[in-house]
Amino acid sequence: METSELIKKVRKIEIKTRGLSKNIFAGEYHSAFKGRGMTFAEVREYQYGDDIRSVDWNVTARFGHPYIKIFEEERELTVVLLIDVSGSREFGTVSQLKKDIFTEVAATLAFSTIQNNDKIGVIFFSDKIEKFIPPKKGKKHVLHIIRELIDFEPESNKTDIAGALRYFTNAIKKSSTAFIISDFIDANFDKDLTIANRKHDIVALQVYDIRETELPDVGLIKLKDAETGQRIWVDTSDKRLRTTYKHGWGEGQLALQKAFTKSGVDSVSMSTSEDYVRALMKLFKMRA
Repeated sequence: METSELIKKVRKIEIKTRGLSKNIFAGEYHSAFKGRGMTFAEVREYQYGDDIRSVDWNVTARFGHPYIKIFEEERELTVVLLIDVSGSREFGTVSQLKKDIFTEVAATLAFSTIQNNDKIGVIFFSDKIEKFIPPKKGKKHVLHIIRELIDFEPESNKTDIAGALRYFTNAIKKSSTAFIISDFIDANFDKDLTIANRKHDIVALQVYDIRETELPDVGLIKLKDAETGQRIWVDTSDKRLRTTYKHGWGEGQLALQKAFTKSGVDSVSMSTSEDYVRALMKLFKMRA
């Protein structure tokens, strides 16, 4: 993409998503993603009813009577976006591709983090780690992330969510909040999702297209698998085929929700034809 065109796209997304994060999501983000850690704040004299496990024995010995440590919630977060850049993100049949929603949702979350003075990092993954942008603060850093979201070209079209989760768990040592933005057309990542969520706070954001849920009756059409490149002819006038296709989507969604529930991961699904703002609001309110 030419530099001038890229700058225009970055600016357009910045104006839209920064406005959303400032005017709509500011309070919701702050309350939904509290710091999970506790940091030392001060010591004070022991009072009746205080937990004896909080006694600071060094200060107590120095002053001759008991003092306890006071801790406060650690407000600063490290946020990491795990973004699926496999071939299936290029699919969309209504007004936007899945990757367009990926980009806007990621940008909105990124601006929300810097308004809360949090660090933000990104992992682009396919069936390999395509790129890692370490967590930092600041608008300049967020604009760099948005440029990459728009212009990044992956080396592979395939997907490995489990591998991305393992990389994330190893790369980010501090407990953090991570958003996985994907269509979740993959399998066998349940174990790695559970392990990652024990250390971190994982949130799953699924983006799908309406044509992945059911086929229209439009006769004979040629379909291409975006990840393998395989092409097949499909007779959509076959009612039994359309029913099987729809049932397959439903079964897949049930399995996906079961994986999220089992691993303790909060999740929300959004269609390319729907307003993602509503989906994010639902997520934030669910966690508040």
